[in-house]
Order: sequence, then structure tokens, then C-alpha cells
Amino acid sequence: MKLYANVFGQGKPLLILHGFLGMGDNWKTLGKQYEDLGFQVHLIDQRNHGRSPHSDEFSYELMVNDLHEYIVENHFESVNLIGHSMGGKTVMAFACEYPDLVNKLIVVDIAPKYYAPHHQEILEGLTAIKNANFKSRSDADNLLSNYINHKGIRQFLLKNLYRKDKNTYGLRINLKSLKNNINEIGKALEPEQIFEGETLFINGKTSDYITDEDTNLIHNHFPQARIKGIENAGHWVHAEQREAFFEVTKAFLNN
Repeated sequence: MKLYANVFGQGKPLLILHGFLGMGDNWKTLGKQYEDLGFQVHLIDQRNHGRSPHSDEFSYELMVNDLHEYIVENHFESVNLIGHSMGGKTVMAFACEYPDLVNKLIVVDIAPKYYAPHHQEILEGLTAIKNANFKSRSDADNLLSNYINHKGIRQFLLKNLYRKDKNTYGLRINLKSLKNNINEIGKALEPEQIFEGETLFINGKTSDYITDEDTNLIHNHFPQARIKGIENAGHWVHAEQREAFFEVTKAFLNN
């Protein structure tokens, strides 16, 4: 699958993969900061997200294949990878499958373990939006507020909204496929999947996605991993504490 990416800058390739229901543009502000460090930044939309193609098929194996195809098409000898949440699972699996193509790996607020499905209310809300007729983004926000109280999460989700024509909105995500394949999102890495290269795990200290109990599992898969917690940040650590996140990643990438 030929993935869509927003590419800018010159230098060493830095590929960034968003989380579930996100898109590469979520990382645009940070991407510009990495560009200033001398990286060529690739904000990639994963399959069924953003402007990348839609497919009934959806799994980490396929997303790893998509990423490999992207790297081969761009003739990269090696890349630096950042992945958040679902994107973190993709880059973890990719690094284990293609270690020679990965220079440095950054995994954001996700562990290589199994997570039970927990996006049901969000998917119900997005389904309601898909099936409704409304005239403005504020109307869509009001509808979504019946399912999601947190305004910041609603704003994040509504970035998927776009005008199909003067009177109609659509969603960039392939909602049907994501709902049908929701059990794929939480899958764990297999025990034999190991990456021995330089790896940084970053977690928000108010998030429960990575716990102290996950430390041994992380090091089983990523023996060189460092784990860094960021204060006053939840699951969207890169958005909630952007400057702290940037400084931690800058030190790791430039070391």
C-alpha cells in the first residue's frame, strides 16, 4: 500500500507514525522542530487513517509491510522512527522485523503487551457523526459530546472531519474497517520479536499505558531500551508536554 506522508526538511530521515484515529498532521508542530535539528521529517498516515488508502484488511503485520514498502520506495538505507500508541506498536514490530533499517527507535506511551479493546464509546460517537447530517464543526462537536466529555479528545478526533462538498462533511478514517478489526489494535508483540538497537520508551506519568510492571517485558523485547517518564502528561504526552517531550527526544536522537 502506498502511504501518504507530509515530508519536509533535509537530512537524516525521521519517520513519525501517529496513533489510533490520528494522522500525521497531529505531529506537524513537533515535526518542524525536528526539521530544525537537521532531519528530513516524514509524517506518515497509516492505512485507513488520514489521506492514506482504505482497506478492509488491518493488522500490525500489514502496517509493518506498508512501512517497509515506504522505506524501500524512498531508497533509505536506515531511518529513525517515532511511533505513538498504535504507531508505537507498528514501529516496535517493524524494528524487530527489519533491525538493519532502523537507526534509533522511539516508542511513545505504549508497551509491547496486550491491551483489551477500550475505544468503544469513541467509535460509537464517530459512527453517529458519520450517519448524521450537520452544518458545521460545532454541530459535530455537540453531537460527539454525547459520547465523549473531554473537549481535547473531541478536538483531536474532529481533525478527521473534512468537507466532501459545500453541504456535506466526511471522515478521513475508514471507520468500518477499524471497527471490524478493533481487536487487532491491542495485540502484543510475539515473544520472539526482539530489537537490540538503541530504543527510547517515553510515557506520560499520569497515563496507565506503561506501568512499572511493564519494565521487564520492555527489556525482554528491547534489551537496550531506556524508559523516560514525563511529568504532568497523559497518553498524548507529545501534545500535553510538547517542549519536555522535544527535549527528551532531541537528546536521544542527537546522542
